[in-house]
This record gives sequence, C-alpha cells and structure tokens, in this order.
Amino acid sequence: MKNFMLIFINAERSDKFSPEEMQSNMQQWFGWIDSLKAQGIYVSGEALLPGGKTVKGANAIVTDGPFAESKEVVGGYFIVKAESLEAAAEIGKGSPDLPHGASVEVREVMKF
Repeated sequence: MKNFMLIFINAERSDKFSPEEMQSNMQQWFGWIDSLKAQGIYVSGEALLPGGKTVKGANAIVTDGPFAESKEVVGGYFIVKAESLEAAAEIGKGSPDLPHGASVEVREVMKF
C-alpha cells in the first residue's frame, strides 16, 4: 500500500450553509472518516482555516491569500493508503462536498 494525499478544494464557502446544513455536512464528514478508519486506510487529515499568506517567486514576495473571493480554496487534506492512484481516486469519490461543487485532487506521496 502506498500513501496518497486527497486535497479538498471547496467551490462553495461553508458560510452559505444554514446551521442545520453545516451540522449535517459535518456528520457526513465524520461518518466518512470513521468508515476509512474502519477499513484501515485513513492515515491522517486536517481542515485548513481560510486565509493565510502566499510566498512567491525568487524574491520570496509575501502576499495575503488565499482570497475570500477566490472560487476555489484548499479546505483541507487527508492522507490515505491505497494500492494505486486509481484506487485512491475511488476513495476520493466519497467526499461529502462533491455534491456542493467541490473537487478532490489525488496525489501520490513520494518516498525519499
């Protein structure tokens, strides 16, 4: 088994959800995580707070970002175990935010 990173890219901001919708969405996330843990394929994961800084270029210029008006913001990540990139992509299909226009980038973690 190899490690893969699932990078969750949110298309909708969660502040557009009602409190009930947010609670339901969080329960879906917790259920999905519990399912992955029960299968022994969940390694770790974290959500990311909005905002931050971007360091860019040879001069290491720092700017504010990601910007709130951005259509796509990385909202968090998981590390999961899978046999192949295709199998990891199948795991990514379980993301509760896909019906809300989000996407999941799947990348193999390189071993050095």
